[in-house]
Amino acid sequence: MSLQLVIIILYFAVTVVIGLYAKRKANSASAFHGANLGILMCVAAGTGEWLGGTATTGVSEYGYLYGLSGAWYTVANSIGVIVLALFFAKLYRSLETVTVPGIIEKYVGVNARVVSSVLLTFVMIAVGTAQIIAAGTLGVSVLGLNYYSAVVILGVGFIIYTLAGGMTAVGYTNILHLIFMYGGIILALILSSNNIGGIDNILNIMPKEPYFNWFSIGKIKVSSWIVASILGACTAQAGIQPILAAKDVKVAKKAAFITALVVAPFGILTALLGMMARVNFPELTNAKLALPTLMMTLQPGAGGLVLAAILAAILSTIAPIILAAGTMVTKDIYQRIIKPQATDQEILKMSRLMTGLAGITCIVLAMLLYGGTRILDIVYFAYTIRGSLFVVLLFGIYWRYTTPKGAISAMLLTSLVGLYWVVYKAIFGQYPIHPWLSETYASVIVAAISTVMFSLVEMSFKRKKSNVDNVPL
Repeated sequence: MSLQLVIIILYFAVTVVIGLYAKRKANSASAFHGANLGILMCVAAGTGEWLGGTATTGVSEYGYLYGLSGAWYTVANSIGVIVLALFFAKLYRSLETVTVPGIIEKYVGVNARVVSSVLLTFVMIAVGTAQIIAAGTLGVSVLGLNYYSAVVILGVGFIIYTLAGGMTAVGYTNILHLIFMYGGIILALILSSNNIGGIDNILNIMPKEPYFNWFSIGKIKVSSWIVASILGACTAQAGIQPILAAKDVKVAKKAAFITALVVAPFGILTALLGMMARVNFPELTNAKLALPTLMMTLQPGAGGLVLAAILAAILSTIAPIILAAGTMVTKDIYQRIIKPQATDQEILKMSRLMTGLAGITCIVLAMLLYGGTRILDIVYFAYTIRGSLFVVLLFGIYWRYTTPKGAISAMLLTSLVGLYWVVYKAIFGQYPIHPWLSETYASVIVAAISTVMFSLVEMSFKRKKSNVDNVPL
């Protein structure tokens, strides 16, 4: 058994043990979903939404191809979280709810809450499936397992510790994950830089264009990432749930700012690793292999720690994702609609059941979708849903003429438009109307126009009906 394999197994085992240890604090529904969290727990739990597998292997791939501009992925996420901190963290926390659909209900009604809960649960399942696929792929390359066995073994491990401790388990384990993620990536940078005469020497080796141009990946892509991140950060259940569970409004706002500061630098570090892989292996045919290939040049112990950092990134995301899905189904549908008088223990049991079911669904989909590109299309579609829901919520907060039926109709129409955009791009290789009009922009435009249009139509219909009813006989 290799040293790298031993380190990975030990790390995963420690994660599960910490999650099980947290069970003693998850003895009520509110504790399971998160309650009275301090700044450290809010930050640890919240960063999982933004620093998943894409922030490691994905950004290093961009770094290999485009240089530092690949770091915009996490920088954009950080900008989104800053917008959340500046304008919405205080408002959200003051509403005394633990779900984004619960916030939506405050402004556009209970039916909009149910619809948005279904849509956002789909988002969580899509993102969770992508993370489990990444975990299964890591299991194949590192543990030497069959892909399906890796998905089941690692997936069940994720579910066990999340079910045991809920938000407490997510917070505790993500503290460990953050330490390993930053520690492993920094260690990899230091050791890899020795092969090129120091990290500062990369300036002399690599051409300024495109590798030190912050927009070499494309201004359209960068702007799209920023817009999607701002919209997504303000409706991302997994990232917002810790904020909603904060001890008070001040803690919520501070935690959001600190989360942004934690997220931004990580992409810069992993983009640099991709650039170092470019220096050492300029002829790679598949840039996705940039980080794994670079790790093979490290000593076994160091390589194992970096692999643990990649696993940590995946673990830090999947746990809050399935917890968020379970929380929304339980709070927004079961407790709000099906059984409003449910006891705390009934809610806790349902929360664990729904969280476990969310995890199992991700495992099954990860096995069904392995080897195809459909999961990426589904994830892109999921992100458009999240962003468009925030546009509808904005109208609900700031435009007093927004109606419940108008909001629901806009949510459904925008989801259909986003689906069409993603499917069209997958089939034809381009967007339906214009190269810069991505699914993000299309969804935002449709969400804004349709919310206004449907709301005005509903108001007009009600006004006419009222006039008819008031006509004297």
